[in-house]
Amino acid sequence: MVLLQAGLPENAKITEVFQDKPLGLGHAIWCAREAVGDEPFAVILPDDMVLHGTGCLSQMVKQYEKLGGNLVAIEAVPHDQTQRYGVLEPGAETGTLVAIKGLVEKPAPADAPSNLAIIGRYILDPQVMEDLSAFNKGAGGEIQITDTLANLIGKQPLHGYKFQGQRYDCGNRLGFLAANLAFALSQGDTGRQGDLGEKLRSVLGDIMKT
Repeated sequence: MVLLQAGLPENAKITEVFQDKPLGLGHAIWCAREAVGDEPFAVILPDDMVLHGTGCLSQMVKQYEKLGGNLVAIEAVPHDQTQRYGVLEPGAETGTLVAIKGLVEKPAPADAPSNLAIIGRYILDPQVMEDLSAFNKGAGGEIQITDTLANLIGKQPLHGYKFQGQRYDCGNRLGFLAANLAFALSQGDTGRQGDLGEKLRSVLGDIMKT
């Protein structure tokens, strides 16, 4: 709990909710229904890290204030990796925003409607909880949030946001290491410890020479 509280405002409240069975992301979100109540809420998947001066979720909040409904962060992924993501059928594009006409969870490359994929940042309307409560199973036999969002198309606005920044997939060892290095190299701490980024560059240079 101390680690969770670190870096949060003093008046921040932390509520722990447990998912008793691994039934998918949609089910995990549903387990937090009482904590969410009737307010819009954000979902942050920690295995996706985005490096930018303005956090990905902060960027999305500015867009959500204008759009409402449901908003997901998206990026183009290699076509041969669509089976790892929720993939959208894009509609009209306005700058960094894409209207979403449909969603498919983990489609094979040949079946994917595009290569625009959802990454681990969502801002959702509380109405999603009602649809999730049906416990309908989708890809992998799990309750998928993408299926619920697809069900709500036409009832609520659904947009994808092309965020600014570099995403690192920390769900694998290489991505986890890359994220740690990228975030450390971006640090310009000029306090007692000196410039962390510059020090790390020097260390990495020495390692690469050996």
